Amino acid sequence: MAAVRSDAEEEAAAAGDPDGGPEQPGRAQVFGAVVDTFLEKLVAAGSYQRFAKCYRCFYQLQPQVTQSIYDQFIAQLQASVKEEIQEVKNEGNLDALFNSLDKIVEEAKNKEEPAWRPSGIPEEDICSVVVPYLLKHRLYLQKVLKAKEEENRKVAESVLAGRDRIAELQQLIQARKHAWQAISKEQRELVMTFKEPQ
Repeated sequence: MAAVRSDAEEEAAAAGDPDGGPEQPGRAQVFGAVVDTFLEKLVAAGSYQRFAKCYRCFYQLQPQVTQSIYDQFIAQLQASVKEEIQEVKNEGNLDALFNSLDKIVEEAKNKEEPAWRPSGIPEEDICSVVVPYLLKHRLYLQKVLKAKEEENRKVAESVLAGRDRIAELQQLIQARKHAWQAISKEQRELVMTFKEPQ
């Protein structure tokens, strides 16, 4: 385990100090180093001696086969862990997030004004953070409300126009109905005049 620590320390030393030396490794690289260190410690914790001790009878009968099984087990374990961690990195888009965080930290180094610090009065701190957000949200909601009101006004106008059109059509239908009834009455009267009196 000491060898693992020294490797991690060597990587940190190679990266240099943040004040003047070479650039520090990115968070993605640090994450990769942590994963590698974890795997090395995992392999060290599951050493061949422990494996052989668990399967002592088999080890005593077939030491070469036991070594081969152990090597395959460790290789599969490392591959599975690396695959799972790669899936987590891909699903969580960790590389992009790490790069984004590195970029934010780098940009923050160039800022001269002091960062926000709590005042010690929780109510004021909450207000200083929440009020701008709420004001921004209120503006957004007012824009949405205006858009919805405009949309509702247009819909109401189209409904009223539709009602006017329906009323016009009803009047037209009534006029045609009356005209048809008048024509029908005239036809009946005309037919009656041609009929011979009985």
